[in-house]
This record gives sequence, C-alpha cells and structure tokens, in this order.
Amino acid sequence: MPRTARKKSDTGIYHAMVRGINRQIIFQDDEDCEKYLQCLAASQKISGFLLHAYCLMGNHVHLLIQEQKG
Repeated sequence: MPRTARKKSDTGIYHAMVRGINRQIIFQDDEDCEKYLQCLAASQKISGFLLHAYCLMGNHVHLLIQEQKG
C-alpha cells in the first residue's frame, strides 16, 4: 500500500535526510564526502534549489533546502 503524499511546504523549505541501507556507512573517507558535495552542487545548478545547511555523517546526510519560486 503506497504512503500518502506529503503536503507541500508553504515556505518551500524542507529537511531532507538520506540514510545508508540498514544504516550502513556511506562515506568511507573525506574523499567520499567531497564527491557527494560536488554532486550536490551540480544538482543545485540544474534544479536551482537553495541549500541553507547540510550535515554529512558517516551513515547519513541532513539537508535543509528551499525550492525556488518561479
């Protein structure tokens, strides 16, 4: 059974979290973190979202992002 769709934020700001499967480590070293940030920057250029904050942990990531209006 599919879950109910999330409501759209009035502010356009979202807390997104990415976690490794079974909470496995997703960043082995600093090079992995750098590559993730490069990919995030490339995605930001394509979609135009604002990145307010991020936190990279060994097995998960927190992002505070805002969609651009218009």
